[in-house]
Amino acid sequence: MLIKFFRNKLTNLNRITKQLVMMFIDSILVILVLLISFSLRLDFLHWPKEDVIWLIFASPILAIPIFIFNGMYQSIVRYIGFSAFLSIFKGVTIYALSWGLIDYLIYIDGLEFVDGIPRSVLFINWMLCIIVIAASRIIANWFLVNQSKSKNKNVIIYGAGSAGMQLSNALKISDEYNQIAYVDDDQSIQGNFINGLQVFKPANILNLVEKYNVEEILLALPSSSRKERQVIIENLSNLPLSIRSLPSISEIAEGKVKIEDLLGINIKDLLGRQLVKPNLGLLKARIKNKVVLVTGAGGSIGSELSRQIVLLNPKKLILFDISEPSLYLIQQELSLNNINQIEIISLLGSVRSIDRLKNIFTEYGVQTIYHAAAYKHVPLVEFNQSEGVLNNIIGTMNAAKAAIHSNVEIFVLISTDKAVRPTNTMGVTKRISELVLQALSKNNHNTCFTMVRFGNVLDSSGSVVPLFKKQIKEGGPITVTDANVVRYFMTIPEAVELVIQAGSMSHGGDVFVLDMGKPVLIYDLALKMIHLSGLKLLDENNPNGDIEIIFTGLRPGEKLYEELLVGDNSSRTENKLIMRAEENFIDWVQLEPMINELQEALIHFDNIQIRDCLIKIVPEFTPLFSLKETLKPNQKVKKSK
Repeated sequence: MLIKFFRNKLTNLNRITKQLVMMFIDSILVILVLLISFSLRLDFLHWPKEDVIWLIFASPILAIPIFIFNGMYQSIVRYIGFSAFLSIFKGVTIYALSWGLIDYLIYIDGLEFVDGIPRSVLFINWMLCIIVIAASRIIANWFLVNQSKSKNKNVIIYGAGSAGMQLSNALKISDEYNQIAYVDDDQSIQGNFINGLQVFKPANILNLVEKYNVEEILLALPSSSRKERQVIIENLSNLPLSIRSLPSISEIAEGKVKIEDLLGINIKDLLGRQLVKPNLGLLKARIKNKVVLVTGAGGSIGSELSRQIVLLNPKKLILFDISEPSLYLIQQELSLNNINQIEIISLLGSVRSIDRLKNIFTEYGVQTIYHAAAYKHVPLVEFNQSEGVLNNIIGTMNAAKAAIHSNVEIFVLISTDKAVRPTNTMGVTKRISELVLQALSKNNHNTCFTMVRFGNVLDSSGSVVPLFKKQIKEGGPITVTDANVVRYFMTIPEAVELVIQAGSMSHGGDVFVLDMGKPVLIYDLALKMIHLSGLKLLDENNPNGDIEIIFTGLRPGEKLYEELLVGDNSSRTENKLIMRAEENFIDWVQLEPMINELQEALIHFDNIQIRDCLIKIVPEFTPLFSLKETLKPNQKVKKSK
């Protein structure tokens, strides 16, 4: 109890007071070391005479300023490391030499050694002083840190390299973690000890978990590839513990995270997608020194587009969105991180107003447009058909016509895999948007129109990943629509980076498709997220589990799997993750009357006629749900037979 009292008192002292305490202790230690040095040299307990003792008691006057100059009081005891001990070595060495030099400059005739103090005393003093001063720091560290907390989580560090050792040092000052061991794939270091902890091979993890009740594994593999991390995570995913990871070197270099951060395992690591280094020339081609406008700038894709565009030195960036809160948030974020001092203009408006669009494009001399404004939530668009058609199809057509009117150089549409053989309203509206741009592109030579099609993006507003995280945090259950539903996934930054590059490769009317990798079974994704959170599945086979997965049935307009190509024809581009689709389209002469008919149905809110027009334009549109009458809020829709 008394030790705890003094420890708390010392911990709560201010920085200057702590430094004064250390100086006082060091002063006593240098005096004691000198007295002990004489006794060791003479092989008996010796008390120097008056003409020597005053030099011993005056030694702190010399030592403390030297210690201060060498930064010995700059280090925080709880975070003491190699650099602090190097400062001790330099400081003590300079002090010992200085004290010996002063002694030899002063004639001393009090000992039986007429030539002054024995030289061996100086050496003993130097060596002993280094040991004692360093030991005082180690004891203080033990007293203030290691005994000040009860660590409640036993952990293993996977990776015994430099990152693993740095992480291990950080854990020593943690109130939460108690490191049990290292694990590493490198056979040459398995069985060795690092900082007193043994390095085991991965095959020993299960035994360590059971023996020491390990709750977490911390991956310290920042230089490993995503594929390598995926293999490791897959091997660990069945263990009853959570997994966290140090950020990758690329993330650290880009300033996205700090080196001390321990991240929860990101689902992108489970996907195992290897990133392709972007072509900087393609990234800048349509952006650098250009006036760039992003529609839907406050959305998941639009906001990431804006973030990346700012870094590519546009002449001016215009953020366009109908949502005031979303527009404000992205404007504030970009303003705080606008290192290139790019002029950023935020404009409220709807893509339904062609006059507003023409005015903006002309007034600001817009050269490049990324059209991300769209309603994307499948069930919501399904139950709000006319609004989805107005915003997605008519809005895109308005933006395209305004771009032609204002001589915009390039117009890039953000499309979706749901546009391929669509089964829902959202998908068919995006497919018709593609057809509109392709038709306008054939009859227009001023503006280059292009489309980029891709699947689900992680952590977007409509992604299952944040939903699953929230459900796990709340204790479940996790809701999955169907046990067999699969989806393609890609991170938002990666998708946007590829969109920008694809736009720069366009010659007009191109449909680019991003390589989404292998499709992911959503049930497996939910299962892995449960395991990686350190929890167990609750089901018939494990009634004592933590999280249950329940199946809710496919939502209106949702299908089990998505496709990226209408046909089988595609060709590679400069980036192996970007394909150019070879697809048929409708001439504007044929398409325009059908669009006019669709607009007429929209004016009268005739949902049945709207549906018929959509099927007429896209014959492969096979809606999963029928429309017998105008949909109303909360109205039930029966499945088509």
